[in-house]
Amino acid sequence: MLEILEKVAIEAGQAILDIYRSGPSVSLKSDRSPVTDADEQAERMILEQLELHFPTIPVVAEEATAAGVVSDISSNRFFLVDPLDGTREFISNNRDFTVNIALIDRGNPVLGVVYAPALGVCYSAAQGKAEKFRVDDSATIKDRVLIGCRIHGSQIKALASRSHRCDATIDYIRENSISDVDSVGSSLKFCLLAEGVADIYPRLSRTMEWDTAAGDAILRAAGGETLTLDGRPLLYGKVNQTHDSDFANPAFVSRGRTRSVSEQTPFSLEVL
Repeated sequence: MLEILEKVAIEAGQAILDIYRSGPSVSLKSDRSPVTDADEQAERMILEQLELHFPTIPVVAEEATAAGVVSDISSNRFFLVDPLDGTREFISNNRDFTVNIALIDRGNPVLGVVYAPALGVCYSAAQGKAEKFRVDDSATIKDRVLIGCRIHGSQIKALASRSHRCDATIDYIRENSISDVDSVGSSLKFCLLAEGVADIYPRLSRTMEWDTAAGDAILRAAGGETLTLDGRPLLYGKVNQTHDSDFANPAFVSRGRTRSVSEQTPFSLEVL
């Protein structure tokens, strides 16, 4: 399955890259968030391929959901798709936008692919193994390597959203005395934690499940974790929520290893 999903993500990413280079057509959805012809074309491509290869697995995709088309996920096994994560980065000609495809099983992200076409890099994970590889201009995969989270020392490096940083996130970083902070768009923040170049990603503003699932799968396979503010693993397939819409995430903090996996400490909002 993973090999197929990598291929699907790369093909969609190449189509996105063509539009990125020529200039996208931008409109606004009902929630006033931007959508481009690249989002729509990539989602069509992904959905066609998922239906072809995995016809029995339902798919929850961002643009289809925005249009009111939501699959029945009562089987507890389904795909989450964000065809273009980081649309604002894409429109602004920043390069850290991604294609996200994840498989959810009983609330847990068990497989993920995150492809950053403008950077020529892809991350993927399944069965507890996370990898990074390059994708060249001919869409050929090169230099595949295993990745894993690092064990942080006294100096903690944080990642924060470039386009969606809120006051609560700024307060969290200040209260935890974190001075080294990089701004990164899209689900690449999870991937950078997974490959051991940063330690923590606090996200206290709103996200949707398709924004986070693929990157979260990669992070977890690499030895990290994503926890809500009450210390529980972030779950997927959240529907019929009384406080928010279907598939909306609560605030969370993602992090790499604090020590070894077996010594991972309980989560605290105040202390990493």
